[in-house]
Amino acid sequence: MEPIAIVGIGCRFPDANGPDEFWKLLHDGVDAVTEVPPDRWNIDDLYDADPTVPGKMITRWGGFLDGVDHFDREFFGVSPREASAIDPQQRLLLEVTWEAIEDAGQVRTALAGSDTGVFVGISTYDYALLQAPRLGGIDAYWGTGIALSIAANRISYMFDLRGPSLVVDTACSSSLVAVYLACQSLWRGESQLAIAGGVNLILSPSFAINFSKAGVMAPDGRCKTFDASADGYVRGEGAGIVVLKPLERALADHDAIRAVIRGGAVGQDGRTNGLMAPNRLSQEDVLRAAYRHSGVAPSEVDYVEAHGTGTALGDTMEAQALGGVVGQDRPPERPCAVGSVKSNIGHLEAAAGIAGVIKTALMIEHRQIPASLHVENPNPQIDFGSLRLRVARAREPWERHEGPVRAGVSSFGFGGTNAHLVLEEAPADRPGGGRGQPHREGAVLLPISARTPEALRQAAQRHLGVLTSAGSAGHDLDDLAYTAGVRRSHHRHRLALVASTRDGAADQVRAFLAGEPHAGMASGDAGPRRRRRLAFVCSGQGPIWWPIDPAL
Repeated sequence: MEPIAIVGIGCRFPDANGPDEFWKLLHDGVDAVTEVPPDRWNIDDLYDADPTVPGKMITRWGGFLDGVDHFDREFFGVSPREASAIDPQQRLLLEVTWEAIEDAGQVRTALAGSDTGVFVGISTYDYALLQAPRLGGIDAYWGTGIALSIAANRISYMFDLRGPSLVVDTACSSSLVAVYLACQSLWRGESQLAIAGGVNLILSPSFAINFSKAGVMAPDGRCKTFDASADGYVRGEGAGIVVLKPLERALADHDAIRAVIRGGAVGQDGRTNGLMAPNRLSQEDVLRAAYRHSGVAPSEVDYVEAHGTGTALGDTMEAQALGGVVGQDRPPERPCAVGSVKSNIGHLEAAAGIAGVIKTALMIEHRQIPASLHVENPNPQIDFGSLRLRVARAREPWERHEGPVRAGVSSFGFGGTNAHLVLEEAPADRPGGGRGQPHREGAVLLPISARTPEALRQAAQRHLGVLTSAGSAGHDLDDLAYTAGVRRSHHRHRLALVASTRDGAADQVRAFLAGEPHAGMASGDAGPRRRRRLAFVCSGQGPIWWPIDPAL
């Protein structure tokens, strides 16, 4: 199968809005887990360390997003009444999908009517649990607002995408299975572009209470993956989306490729000693199938992003399965590193797999392996040496051995649906590659646009940060102008800068923000213009009249 290129990423994870912030969180080894915010529920009323107490949970912790009740409805043309009926998971997906499309340099108008597919992993339905008892509040938007299927369909509707549009619910492996199905759609040729990912929000205490009773919650609120003290996981929330293309097309389109998906597999535990009990042999079967499908020898991967929830039984079985496949035929001096993003942001359940994919893609891009947190004493039940595995306990450079940098990503559903994908670094740029445009001397046009005047000011402020940031000095003004002009959608309120240097463009942005004129800078409203018409008003009130809409 032709490899699949990851050309765009959008994400909102605890303490990380966007891939740059997410990478910084991983790079710095940040633990983003906090106590339950008061806008969710009163944790003092629901917490009890005794798991047998009815209606109580044994943890006060979680990985939470800020402002999940916020939504830029005007940007998407959604009325206030409909917006209030839409599950915040759907609303978050719309925003993150837009950010992923922008990151991929895909123009929205060019996607309209295309066979772009949408594949979304989603499992929880907290908003429905909260809204269902309010029978008097059920209106025409209620059904589409809470239906899980609409999480993908609304994206297709908003962007006028005509390819497959479906939701996947395999519990904790949902989003990784969604990415796998997106790749399958691209391999079959039914989609030329695919949008894939998942979402999970924690709006109700119900599932936390349930998981406390099931004995899978860590009382201290930390995923201590592969540590001797592993005693359960902590819940987390967030959303992640990747934009996918066949590799050859991505290269031809001069896309910025973050990483490549070589192949993968999905399987099932089958009948075990319990519905939620893992099966080491079936995990090995999925791993072997994934590497066979990808054409990559298991011993060639340097890192595996484990499912790694931090449960004693689950960690042990997963390590044994990894050792039985990726540990085979591997020299003892080069064990495979393993880690889990759950130690940073918690277990995102339906969105856990996409969090692992995005983490791994960023690791490959930056050639660094971040630390897997909360590992003080590696689990003595796991013989890491004989399994040819090691836990990445500190940030380290990702050294290349032979061939491209490669990694695996695992995600297992609590009902037994397991998935594994094989990723590798993007190929080297072809001769004459890059952005596909010759370098231009002299002044260039840098367009900035937004849906509202205030949003335009915010966009201008962000551009000013890029223009003046030492960290972005590698991106010359010509590159910025090309991306903004050709690979971005243009909105109604616009700012145009004509400059030959970054400093000159920055001065123009400062003048715009200060409301001052500046040579080479212009702004305005590109909305539709209405021809003014003459109207005679016979108010019946003498000189007093009620003004009509001035736009008429």
